[in-house]
Amino acid sequence: MAEYVLARREVSAAELAERFDVSLMTIHRDLDELERQGIVRKFRGGVTAQPSGVFESNVAYRLKAMRAEKAAVAARAFELIEPGMAVMLDDSTTALEIARGLGSVTPLTVVTNFLEAINLLSQERGIRLMGLGGDFDPLHASFLGVSCVEAVQSLQVDLCFTSTSAVSGGFAYHQEQHIVSVKRAMLDSASRNVLLLDHSKLGRVALHRLAPLSRFDLLLVDDGACEGELRELDEHKVPYEVCRTGRRAGTGGGDDG
Repeated sequence: MAEYVLARREVSAAELAERFDVSLMTIHRDLDELERQGIVRKFRGGVTAQPSGVFESNVAYRLKAMRAEKAAVAARAFELIEPGMAVMLDDSTTALEIARGLGSVTPLTVVTNFLEAINLLSQERGIRLMGLGGDFDPLHASFLGVSCVEAVQSLQVDLCFTSTSAVSGGFAYHQEQHIVSVKRAMLDSASRNVLLLDHSKLGRVALHRLAPLSRFDLLLVDDGACEGELRELDEHKVPYEVCRTGRRAGTGGGDDG
């Protein structure tokens, strides 16, 4: 049932009852359990895997969502990496797209709290992989908490790639406080910070304010962003690039170009 909801993003309880040939009472009982696990979010008459201002989708959903847009952003981000660098990746699925190509930019030191990235890079020759410890969160497939923050604070990297759930009014936002604390520590531990976004995150807010966009040296977003959203970035003098499919990039960002 979880895979069915993740694939369709949003379904009604009646549809699920028909699909699995069980009663509505059984469906609601199962959905209560999936909601308890943080996999889905219930609403009147149905359930959704999509994020809200206080709820982030789990990693299984995020791995499937906006894949072409994330690939376009990651392709441009990859061009910023040079052999010999120390690079930090957060637990975002967009940063994971960058990780997929790092074996060709060695030697490299890669620091991450994302189990998916650790598994991907663990067999790559020429990469010194540093896994950030902490409390493991299965919904995000990442290590978080005080121990992770302290591990991040003990390091200094050349480049940090971070994503978040929402951007609006010159600020980046995220739904979960324990995620915010780790991302903030990452920003403080890097000489240069790059924010990775697919266009669905623009013009949205979430519960916790992560950081002003001025904390980032560059914002990368796919070309699905509308003119109004890009104009807002210009108004806040945010340096950004619009990443187009086919590995082409356009530049923007007010006075910063």
